[in-house]
Amino acid sequence: MVVRPVVGSEVARFDALLDEHHWLGRGLIGETVRHVALIDDEWVGLLGYGSAALTCSARDRWVGWSPEVRYRRLRFVANNQRFCILPAGRYPNVASAVLSASLRRLAGDWQASWGHPVVAVETFTDPARHVGTCYRATNFALLGQTSGWRRHRDSFVFHGQPKDVWVRPLRKDATSLLSATFDHPVFANSPRRGTVINCNVLDFDSNVGLLSRLETLPEHRMARGIRHRTASIIAVAVVAVLSGAKSFIAIGELAADLPQEVLARLGCKFHPVRQRYVVPSEPTIRRHLQAVDPDALDRVVGSWLADEAGKGHVPGDLVGLAVDGKALRGSRTSEQRATFLFAGMLHESGIVIAQTQVDSKTNEIKAMRPLFEDRESLAGTVITADAIHTQRDHAEFIVAELGGDYLVGVKSNQPTLAHALETLDAGSFSPSA
Repeated sequence: MVVRPVVGSEVARFDALLDEHHWLGRGLIGETVRHVALIDDEWVGLLGYGSAALTCSARDRWVGWSPEVRYRRLRFVANNQRFCILPAGRYPNVASAVLSASLRRLAGDWQASWGHPVVAVETFTDPARHVGTCYRATNFALLGQTSGWRRHRDSFVFHGQPKDVWVRPLRKDATSLLSATFDHPVFANSPRRGTVINCNVLDFDSNVGLLSRLETLPEHRMARGIRHRTASIIAVAVVAVLSGAKSFIAIGELAADLPQEVLARLGCKFHPVRQRYVVPSEPTIRRHLQAVDPDALDRVVGSWLADEAGKGHVPGDLVGLAVDGKALRGSRTSEQRATFLFAGMLHESGIVIAQTQVDSKTNEIKAMRPLFEDRESLAGTVITADAIHTQRDHAEFIVAELGGDYLVGVKSNQPTLAHALETLDAGSFSPSA
């Protein structure tokens, strides 16, 4: 048996067979995916998926989302709107086998068709016609019944025939993903964005969270006319960047889409007339990021990210921190050279936790000490760097002053050191081991 998506030339045949063999006929609604099951190249089953129901009390209680979150994430739930076993396939166990095979590939097919995944599937069955045996056999959960209303144009009509509500998660963490405060990377990743961090596991509003740390930044504005706190403006920008924003415009667009619950956690202003939290505009965010002390901001955000990344660290394990220098994209102009930054990035997560600007009259060798001068200790951390940082004073600074370790490359331009390493005893560390 093979289950695959229906190609464009087969849609008419698919719809005609539904009209002939399914009591509801054709009529898939919203974003749709059609699957056909074949045995020996003969069609034996049809499955039609569409957009999830706008409201369903039983499903909404199961997910645990608010109406606002439901509105934003409903597209990540699919509805099995049609399921029909054709006469050629009507023998024992075919229905559950077809449904199971279809569900295994549904998320990938939905991503290919609509550019986003689905993490759960719902369906409704008429208890007067079906008991839902095949759904129960494929691990759908019976959540309850509808209230007997159906949507008709812009309103609802009572028909008095409640349907059974079935739900099947396609991921074990489907409910937590759908109900989370911040969009999970599963939902947020796209080719237009950069790397997306799961903000749901980060601390924003505790006494050691991001907001508390941002409050230590100096206020650069006059007190009169201030509408948004500096801490909340920068926190919104940080969340947008962690969600993949790469420019001021992208930060503004992502900030405008943040839900009320997120804005509340980020300390945004509550408007007494609109009765909702107000997000800072893109020009406001831009002005603050351009006016704030970049070194102070780097220290605050970097230390926060380092502490957040360390929460899942197993005591005794070493943390890898790669350091390197890169030119800042878009900083070169006809009148000035590109801004050069020297940064430290965690191996495991790719998060930059420290960075400093390299003076245009020198190189990144001089930036190693300023990068870590605010750190009390590097114990349990391994600094990895390229051969330009194979310097005696770098090694003494990392090991003797901060208690860390290092791993750097050695090239032929340091022949004495290279020879000493190559001739180490067999029991010692050797680059050829």
